[in-house]
Amino acid sequence: MRRLDELLDINPKFWLSKYRKTTLPYLIKMGIFYLALGLALQQVGNILAEHLITNYQIPSVPISITMGFTSGPLEEATFFGLPFYLNGNYLAVLAGGILWSVLHIFNTHDFALTNLAYGSVFFTIPHIFFSLRTWISGKGWFAILFHTAWNAIVLGVQCISGVNCIIIGNGLYFFLDLLSVFAVVFLIIALHRMHRYRERIHRQP
Repeated sequence: MRRLDELLDINPKFWLSKYRKTTLPYLIKMGIFYLALGLALQQVGNILAEHLITNYQIPSVPISITMGFTSGPLEEATFFGLPFYLNGNYLAVLAGGILWSVLHIFNTHDFALTNLAYGSVFFTIPHIFFSLRTWISGKGWFAILFHTAWNAIVLGVQCISGVNCIIIGNGLYFFLDLLSVFAVVFLIIALHRMHRYRERIHRQP
């Protein structure tokens, strides 16, 4: 029965439905599944871009550690959490996820067609369904933690590989980093209150 649940949950036919189980080990397995799928699609996207676009270069945009750690909670709360708690409709959450995914194409310093982050868009497509299903299953906190953990791994790899690793940005990026911290705190508090409000409504006779 356990294997049946997993096989059904990784079936694309059910990618807009709640998970059959919401235990921590089960959510981790689902997260790894969607992550692996995203990494495979990212390679496909990069290969297609390199073959179809003349002089295409895969963009690499180093970010501060602060932005790296806050981007996960900020993105999850903005594009998945808020649509879920404000609307409650799965399609609203899906729309937020699609917008989030498309915006990843601008993860580059140069907005020319030959430098857009096509691979990043391919990578985020499976994550749309992972986050959507996690939020509608009542486990939005896990989507935030999983997203943050993945960003931390990416940051760690970049720092180890010699990429300029800074705790907080300079100049304009310093203020953007601070803004991201305050935005995350505000959004997490707001989502927590929305969650408690929904629980009170559901408990009412």
